[in-house]
Amino acid sequence: MIGADAIVKCLEEEGVEYVFGYPGVAICPFYNSILESEIKTILIRTEQNAAHAASGLARVSGKVGVCAVTSGPGATNVITGIATAFADSIPLVCITGQVNSELIGSDVFQEADITGAVESFVKYSYLVKDVNDIPRIFKEAFYIANSGRRGPVLIDVPIDIQRAALKKFTYPETVNLRTYKPTVKGHAVQIKKVIGELAKAKRPIICTGGGVLLSGAQEELRVFAEKFSIPVVSTMMGIGVMPTKHPMYYGMVGNNGKPYANRAMNESDLLIMVGARVADRAVSQPDLITENKILVHIDVDPAEIGKNVGASIPLVGDAKHIFEDIAKEEFTCEHEEWITTLNHYRDTMGKKRNPNPDYVDPAEFIRLLSEQMEDDAVYVADVGQNQIWSCSYHIVKNGRFLTTGGMGTMGYSIPAAMGAKLACPGRQVIAVCGDGSFQMSMMELATMRQFHVPVKIIVLKNNYLGMVREFQHYNYKDHYSVVDLSGSPDLEKLALAYDMKFMRLFTMENAEATITEFLAQDESVLMECVIDPMDLV
Repeated sequence: MIGADAIVKCLEEEGVEYVFGYPGVAICPFYNSILESEIKTILIRTEQNAAHAASGLARVSGKVGVCAVTSGPGATNVITGIATAFADSIPLVCITGQVNSELIGSDVFQEADITGAVESFVKYSYLVKDVNDIPRIFKEAFYIANSGRRGPVLIDVPIDIQRAALKKFTYPETVNLRTYKPTVKGHAVQIKKVIGELAKAKRPIICTGGGVLLSGAQEELRVFAEKFSIPVVSTMMGIGVMPTKHPMYYGMVGNNGKPYANRAMNESDLLIMVGARVADRAVSQPDLITENKILVHIDVDPAEIGKNVGASIPLVGDAKHIFEDIAKEEFTCEHEEWITTLNHYRDTMGKKRNPNPDYVDPAEFIRLLSEQMEDDAVYVADVGQNQIWSCSYHIVKNGRFLTTGGMGTMGYSIPAAMGAKLACPGRQVIAVCGDGSFQMSMMELATMRQFHVPVKIIVLKNNYLGMVREFQHYNYKDHYSVVDLSGSPDLEKLALAYDMKFMRLFTMENAEATITEFLAQDESVLMECVIDPMDLV
């Protein structure tokens, strides 16, 4: 057995079903060995999207996503996808080929110091120097990626190591890392303090982040919120923890969130922040969320607690375990007046829109689409105006809402949707993007076609980089610079080129019937919705 065979064997031991990637000479031994495996390889058309596709699979399946690319430009191209996964805490193992060990540092053809380049946005990285270390390294990598605060791990494997013979392959049963001991169970004393404050609170609220979804704590949190009638708001990454129409859910907070959600969080006397980083997009003025209130910050990553705002009660641990422990305690929590107040805010503080009837109204379109989507559907939003409209108007039932909130990487939705669809082929998966973000990933239509991945794609087309244009509208008095997307392709002809069904919607007149047809069959469909170029989120 050679190193490349050992890598494949490690992936098999970890239950990997798909590897997304793009080959090159430095990773060819691995791709040759994987031909003998039942692991499926997906040829992505650009390396960044290999990481995005692995991310989409990981988020829906709960498993570690895997991608494999070559050295030099292959490795540097995947960096943005790795950084995106790191910002969103998504578990990935990214394998990169490398030049011969003896040539590292010589600036030879397609050499890049990838372990050094990714240092600030991976949980850990390995440069394999001994072929016999491969089983241990892969066991550690998968454990690190999918424990504690989840995230990407990079393994750089020189081509000579891939070709070298192992003395003996033994896959470790356990991992022993002296310096990595993530805390899972919350401290009992801190939990008692939280319960004490809950019993006293008159205006409690929970703010959920993506960490709740990553820990699989949705059910535990919902039961807790329902039992004690505690209202819930979410960050962008926390959308979907509660169904959108759940009576205890009050929407997304932040700059583009619901006004009543922000007001609810500001007026609370007890704020329980769960699995959220307290980043600027969700909380523009961190000091305000500690004013006249008790702040409980629950996170599996101790480094996040106190980083942007000081917590009254810090509680380190996995959200699922913590809410399981809280549920065992007996206490009362009464605040009927607070719920009445919040319901009034929700009924009276809705955002008013005046859409142009000559175009598709993205808000109403997304609402109608959501109503017709299957109960457990996966909705993948890209970055830009389409993301904000999706966050505001998509109705999550019992499905998933995926987007990238930490890095805000355009072009995310199509490859992530492909990964999600491969992870759950029986579920409806829809990618929604703008015409700018679509053009960053439209090459993946070839991947969808080649590997029969029936993702449905909606392009909200306004011929602008809409979010940047909107920023220039407010800040530079309509002095637009480098945001005009004139020259974009004819999407109907593009769909024909990739043998995809195409649909186009100009106004809302036939929207419902068009959406019905769009969703009717489990096949790839590209739909263009013509949006008012001047519409604002």
